[in-house]
Amino acid sequence: AYNLGVLPGDRWLACMPLFHVGGLSILLRSAIYGTSAVVHPGFDAGRVARAIREDRISLLSVVATMLQRILDEDPGSAPDHLRAVLVGGGPVPPDLLRRALERGYPVVQTYGLTECASQVTTLSPADATRRLGSAGKPLVTTEVRVDAEAGQPGEILVRGPIVMAGYYDDTAATARAIRDGWFHTGDIGRLDDDGFLTILDRRDDLIVSGGENVYPAEVEAALLAHPAISGAAVVGLSDAQWGQVVAAGIVAEGEVSLADIQGALKGRLASYKMPRVIARLDSLPTTSSGKTQRHLVREILARNRDGETG
Repeated sequence: AYNLGVLPGDRWLACMPLFHVGGLSILLRSAIYGTSAVVHPGFDAGRVARAIREDRISLLSVVATMLQRILDEDPGSAPDHLRAVLVGGGPVPPDLLRRALERGYPVVQTYGLTECASQVTTLSPADATRRLGSAGKPLVTTEVRVDAEAGQPGEILVRGPIVMAGYYDDTAATARAIRDGWFHTGDIGRLDDDGFLTILDRRDDLIVSGGENVYPAEVEAALLAHPAISGAAVVGLSDAQWGQVVAAGIVAEGEVSLADIQGALKGRLASYKMPRVIARLDSLPTTSSGKTQRHLVREILARNRDGETG
């Protein structure tokens, strides 16, 4: 409410699963503020695009893949009554945010997780363009710090009343996650001098190739800037020489080769971040909340390690 405000006529579209904190929190907020929630049984890009216009939706929560599909489904500009689109679930490709803003979609990135009762930080609409790619500042009563030197990447830690009491019937997991009053998220981020948080990736997804850290989200954003690529998932594969090599599963239209892609990435990525293995997929495996299932992509790429797009 402090970031987005509350209007009497607000209508928040819930198209995420209600067993997911992102979906459930929409219902809770609407009940607390006395505003309306429009609930869909699941995510369908066409239905969501129509509902935004026909049901006069003012607020929408999605993950990056959902936003991309909505933009693909509806080529027009966003209606004036849509005043905020919260995009969470992990890092969001900057090119996708720019594309949405150019079409008039008031996108603001947010960061949250189940253990913290949904949102931890959210970018204010006033900062949406100026701080493109940032997930904003901590919400009221919430503290965030990064376990690293100032301005450097590190694990995101959270403290405040939004943090869970613990994992049900699992004291060991609780003790590992909450230490000295801080919840250790397992996510990697960076805080700038003004207190804005940028989400880089999950710690478990970090690729270490030849001693260098590679964040999959950065490589995915570079791949998605290619006009033929509509979906990308980047993982690390074991390698005898480098420890890990960067590998990518892509969804693409038309003919595109490994050489084409690597040529397009030059100048955008350092050489050690370049995908050495690329496989073309019909679609990316996702969870019910729209997040890419990297472990399944890793299995596919491992089976097709010597494959190349074409």
